[in-house]
Amino acid sequence: MPKFNIISQFLKDFSFESPNVPELFFKQDAGQAKIEINIDINIKGSENNLYMVDLITKVHSKLEQGEKTIFMIESTYTGMVQYEEKDEDAKKKALLIEVPTLLFPAVRALVTRMTAESGFPAFTMQPVDFAALYEQRQAAAKETPKPANQ
Repeated sequence: MPKFNIISQFLKDFSFESPNVPELFFKQDAGQAKIEINIDINIKGSENNLYMVDLITKVHSKLEQGEKTIFMIESTYTGMVQYEEKDEDAKKKALLIEVPTLLFPAVRALVTRMTAESGFPAFTMQPVDFAALYEQRQAAAKETPKPANQ
């Protein structure tokens, strides 16, 4: 098990938009909503074995019919991590799997609270399997053809 410490975690950026309020509240049957969730992880290294791990989450809820936006949430939640071990593969997995797994509950709570505070039914994101996400991205990267040298 890799050894790392999350020195601090904090909300770096947060945006909530609901461009079609109050009209959505006045409609009796606005139709079914669909939700798109995108998650990305950005790592920035620095000196003294410190890394900034950004968990970037985008949640877009819109009506199936007409594609009218209900709400959009974008957040960047960051962990400052100290990682001591030299094994690059273990470090990559820790920063892309284990750290986001520890940061995610805070993001999930923010999204739930913001949707509830906005007047819409509270939306709670399902847990994310960051190991599976890592494996999918690794497989996709291997399948991407490399450009030919000219």
